[in-house]
Amino acid sequence: MKKLEAIIRSSKFEDVQQSLHEVGINFFTFYEVKGYGHQPGKNLSYRGAVYDVGYIGRIKLDIIISEEFVDAAKKAIKDAAHTGEKGDGLILITNVENIVNIRSGLTDGESINS
Repeated sequence: MKKLEAIIRSSKFEDVQQSLHEVGINFFTFYEVKGYGHQPGKNLSYRGAVYDVGYIGRIKLDIIISEEFVDAAKKAIKDAAHTGEKGDGLILITNVENIVNIRSGLTDGESINS
């Protein structure tokens, strides 16, 4: 099993979700994250005061998949999230050593998804 983590632009989330659905990946965790990177942050003005919003809001996806889906998932995310500008995001892929289904107690080789 592999864990695929992707940090993408918030504006590209719907496209990435659809692209993953098309390759058969319908279950993943996502959440809003903030960070600093090569893309500069923005200054916002509210009622005459200027606020430095140095962070950049993004969406982070966590997907646990079997090795047979890794290349398809990576391509789906890369193609859907790509704009060609700084700040498009990252994809990280790591090995998963052990998985335990909390409800059933099943582990790795057993049918985790049941």
